[in-house]
Amino acid sequence: MSKSTLAIIAGISAAAGSAATAAILTSRSQRKEPPIATPTQEYPRGIAATPTLPPPPVPAVPPAPLRKEIIAPVNPTGVFQYGFPGPISDLRPNLSTTSSFDRRTRNPHWVAEHITPASLSANNGNRSHSTFVEDESVPEKFRAKLHDYFRSGYDRGHQVPAADAKWSQDAMDQTFLLTNMCPQVGDGFNRDYWAHLEDFCRRLTNHYPSVRIITGPLYLPRRDPEDGKWRVSYEVIGSPPNVAVPTHFYKVIFAEDGKTGGDVSLGAFVLPNARISNEKPLESFEVPVEAIERASGLEFASKLPAQRRKKLCKEITCSLLVRDYAERQKDLIGKAPPKKLPLPDRTS
Repeated sequence: MSKSTLAIIAGISAAAGSAATAAILTSRSQRKEPPIATPTQEYPRGIAATPTLPPPPVPAVPPAPLRKEIIAPVNPTGVFQYGFPGPISDLRPNLSTTSSFDRRTRNPHWVAEHITPASLSANNGNRSHSTFVEDESVPEKFRAKLHDYFRSGYDRGHQVPAADAKWSQDAMDQTFLLTNMCPQVGDGFNRDYWAHLEDFCRRLTNHYPSVRIITGPLYLPRRDPEDGKWRVSYEVIGSPPNVAVPTHFYKVIFAEDGKTGGDVSLGAFVLPNARISNEKPLESFEVPVEAIERASGLEFASKLPAQRRKKLCKEITCSLLVRDYAERQKDLIGKAPPKKLPLPDRTS
């Protein structure tokens, strides 16, 4: 995959959309880079081809062994006697989520969840009984605080939504830990388009018996209109400043067919942390998984072979079902929703 993939994500915005993407790609394509070998194998329809780099060349002549053992006069690792600098990911497995926390930004690196038809049909949790809480498993000096969000202008945006954990009150409560939150624009995003995307993920369980989702923030560069240079810039909320405001968010979806070693429909989306019109097609935010990996420094499907991969938006129609925010909230504190949610149409 070309390095221009990162620019695909950076160009996504609620206002500019594909036009900005094309402009960014142009700037990257003008650079001369050594060619990267890619596989020429033909894949069946629906199977996503994953670029694979060739193995490194084997030197014709092995390096000569050292003539004598070198005894270093210094010991750099000796500093560990005073403590290991890190980074430390604060891996946190919970009932409904597993997450990795970024102490630098005070946001998660990623939060993983698993939903099934059975888990979503249960109704043992009530959102009105849950409250936002700081995660005391994270050292206090690296922790996101409740007061950081106070009058910040941003929502405490769930990465794994509470609606996905209604099968248990304890499981729902754990989705309100601040390690499952990031600052998100409220109107037009967290309470609208982002919520519709979460609903889309739940509706996938009408067709797939098992759906796994990884969600997290991104901090993507933007080209300065004055000097043409790329820079990463984001707001930090709190007093003193403490929690970074992501520029974008991603979701990587693994829709499993339920068979051992079976097919997995893979979908990846990147959305700007901004107001998005509900008329905007979801597929306009679809990106290759490798693009999110490049932007985040994470790997999501390195152990999923190409022959098991299908492209989610070729298996079903990736479209949103727009519901009013107040109506969605009633589902979390009132009676359970119908067990059969409207299904995304399958493509021909």
